[in-house]
Amino acid sequence: MRILFANRYFHPDQSATSRMISSLAFSLAHEGVEVEIIASRHYYNRPDDTLPAEETIHGVRVHRLWTSGFGRRSLIGRAADYATFHLSAMAWWLRHARRDDICVLCTDPPLLAVSSALPIRLRGAKLVNWVMDLFPETAMELGVMRAHTLSGRIALGLRNWSMRRSALTICPIDAMAQYLVGQGIAGEALRVVHHWSDKNEIHPVKPDENRLRKSWKLSRSFVIGYSGNFGRAHEFATVLDAAERLMDVKGIRFLFIGDGQQRPFVEAEVKRRELRNVVFKPFQPAENLPESLGVADVHLVSLLPQLEHCIIPSKFYGVLAAGRPTIFIGDPDGEVGSTVRTFQCGEAVKPGDVSGLVDCILRLKHSPLHTATMGNNARYLLETAYSREYGTDVWQSAVAPLASSDEQAIMPSLTSGALQ
Repeated sequence: MRILFANRYFHPDQSATSRMISSLAFSLAHEGVEVEIIASRHYYNRPDDTLPAEETIHGVRVHRLWTSGFGRRSLIGRAADYATFHLSAMAWWLRHARRDDICVLCTDPPLLAVSSALPIRLRGAKLVNWVMDLFPETAMELGVMRAHTLSGRIALGLRNWSMRRSALTICPIDAMAQYLVGQGIAGEALRVVHHWSDKNEIHPVKPDENRLRKSWKLSRSFVIGYSGNFGRAHEFATVLDAAERLMDVKGIRFLFIGDGQQRPFVEAEVKRRELRNVVFKPFQPAENLPESLGVADVHLVSLLPQLEHCIIPSKFYGVLAAGRPTIFIGDPDGEVGSTVRTFQCGEAVKPGDVSGLVDCILRLKHSPLHTATMGNNARYLLETAYSREYGTDVWQSAVAPLASSDEQAIMPSLTSGALQ
């Protein structure tokens, strides 16, 4: 059996989808599964740098296809990058896919399973959708695409067509799977596999042992961190308002690490409001993640409530691994909001509830024992429910029925029931 993954980004790129797919691919290869990847030659946030066209990393063969390299600077350039990846992937499947291969299509670029469905079927391979975020619904909820236009209806129809013709669709949360059932996707062809983090790659670092905390001159501060993508799906107005209210409270600093479409807006607002309690840092290399995530005493994770069925913020799992509490800004009854409340590893506030966010921050600042307990709960949750080992086992059990009877012998004996 051969498992082929397709996603625009793969190791050593450190974007969210790349980290998830790389983690799984390396785990499968380590267990003796033949794994290959098709990706682009570009990094997520470094469009001018390129990667080798062919290489083997930790037992995984990587085929990096030619695409345009405009990057994320404009929607037109991004559309060109998407289109060229679609075309290159179609050609690759037609040349290289083999009968009974399991071809796992991720959702970067959007609708990749649509363009790849026919080439994969012609080669006698099996198509699996691994949905990281739901398109076109995400674009519709953000106002980038209108649901009732011709383009919106076509995109939704094609996406559903590709899922109905897939052997399996894997979703990261129950809300997404239930939504897809409502779209006419058969429940028996859906599995829920939660995202995860590597407990060995990201681990708790004590504040007094954290070199970045010292070098960034935050040793004496209570640090509220945000780390990751500044994307359209995330809400920053509530955070900025809270930072403004807390500007004169001694010892509180807000730390923003990462990049994305909304970072210029956040930086401009910090400058306009003259927020002296805000610090910006760029994306950190993978080897620095334990310390960069460990700088903060508590982390912010946000998601617009209307996107609860479309996206799960992957940064949440890194925060759990770092052993830090989460303040979630979004739907308190959504996936992250319910998790932090149930497992007592953080708190949740609605977008716009500035007073609620300020109260959470002050309560945690003045209750170090409570904050530490939440951090310990977070790490325990990661090690049990959201570890890489557990997540990859559940993922393998989901795809195991697609393998032949002989091939299933090398897959885990775990089974995950069909969605009811």
